[in-house]
Order: sequence, then C-alpha cells, then structure tokens
Amino acid sequence: GIVQRALANEVRAASDAQHPMRYLLRKASPRLITTKEICETADGAVARLIAVNDTPLSVADEQREQTRLDQLLSDPGRQRRRKQSQDQDTTRALKILRSLSNAFDYQYAGTGQGSNGVVAIFRFKPNPKFDPPDLETQVLRQMTGELWIDPTEERVEKLNGRLQQDVDIGWGILGRLYKGGTIVIEQADVDDHQWRIVHFEMKMSARVVFRTKVFDTTEDQSRFVKVPAGLRYQQAIAMLRENKSSGTRSKSELAGK
Repeated sequence: GIVQRALANEVRAASDAQHPMRYLLRKASPRLITTKEICETADGAVARLIAVNDTPLSVADEQREQTRLDQLLSDPGRQRRRKQSQDQDTTRALKILRSLSNAFDYQYAGTGQGSNGVVAIFRFKPNPKFDPPDLETQVLRQMTGELWIDPTEERVEKLNGRLQQDVDIGWGILGRLYKGGTIVIEQADVDDHQWRIVHFEMKMSARVVFRTKVFDTTEDQSRFVKVPAGLRYQQAIAMLRENKSSGTRSKSELAGK
C-alpha cells in the first residue's frame, strides 16, 4: 500500500548523497539556542555558528569560530572524524527507517491538511510479530502515533510518536527511556522534489547510567539552497565565510523565519 511505498521512498532518499544543500539549522533546548549555517559536502557536513540565543556572535565569539574553521582547514583528520560520526548517525537512522514498515500495524484514519495540501493519515501501533533486528530498533516496540503521507509524492510529511511503555536501550549509555516520551518529525519538499526534514522535536526522559537525563530539543531547518555535488569541505568553508561577511542577518532570519 501507500504506507509501504512512502517508507521505501524515505529509505531511498536517506541513502542519496547526490543532492547536497546548504541550510540554516536552529537548535533550541531550554538552556540554549544555536543557529548554524550548514553546508553538505562529499567530505561530510561543515557548520558555521552564526548566532546564539537568536543574537549574532560577539566579536570574540566570531574570532573563536574563525579559529575553529582555520583548524579544520589545516587538519583534514578532524573533518574525517566528523564524517565518520555523521556516517554512524546516518546508519542508525537507516536502521530505524528500514524497520518502520514491519515494526507497526498501520490503520487508515482519514485525511488532513498538510503543508502541501491534503494528506492521508495513518495511525500506527506496535506490530506484536516485530522482532527488532538491533538495539536501535528496540524503541519501536513501544511506540504509537500517526504518519501523514503526501499521496501525490508518496513521501512522509509528518511522523509523531509516543512511548507507551518504558524501553531499555543500549546506545553505549545503557539505560532506559521512560514512557510518555514524544518525537515529532516534519518533512517538506524544499526544492524540486527534494524532501528534507524541516522540523524535529524530541521530549524524552531517560535513565543514563545512574541518573535521569531529560532530552528536550527542537530543531528547525530552513533556507535550503542547492550546492554542487562533489563539493569538498574546504570549498564549503570558503562559501560559508564569504556569505557571512556579505552582511549581518536580522533576528527573524536568525530564527529561521
């Protein structure tokens, strides 16, 4: 059905490195808001911090950021390590994406109004027959929620999920996620059938080693622009520097509006 086709499209898109972009990433937690300009390259993504708490960097912070970029240029090993870490994140995300079609039972729940027009809404609950193939997918055994699908493009526009029971996890931080935690992911067509995550929210509490840690984070991605495929990270740094010196941004721009 449409759910399986849309999820297969998501797996394909997540594996696609042929359409790199640069964009603004605003990440907010209760204690800190950072705005970074990100540029994807063949060597992994490069970031430039441009604001903290929606305020442009001070002269001293700007200098620190320039020094950090200089160090990145002079030591390619740093970027290689960053790319390894980004690749590990992608691998983890793909494990979860590939399991979504088997992990849940989906039930059609009517239509709704999405950002692109009418969407088909499916409610999901754990499939009792699902056997998680790895640690990353354990969490899916206890998640219920909704999937919004753009019926024309057959892409996932929104996923929201809630943990209905505690889940034991083992991502190197042996512990557990507590029930009631929520996750929201929203996607949009940002440029000629290129779909990207534009909004992500996670509110979870977990026991990490012996203490409880609360994850409360919101990420907004905006102002997507294509960059050439095969771009190297050194070229991306030059692009990010060039753009910044061409003028200051207003507060609403920093907030990704």
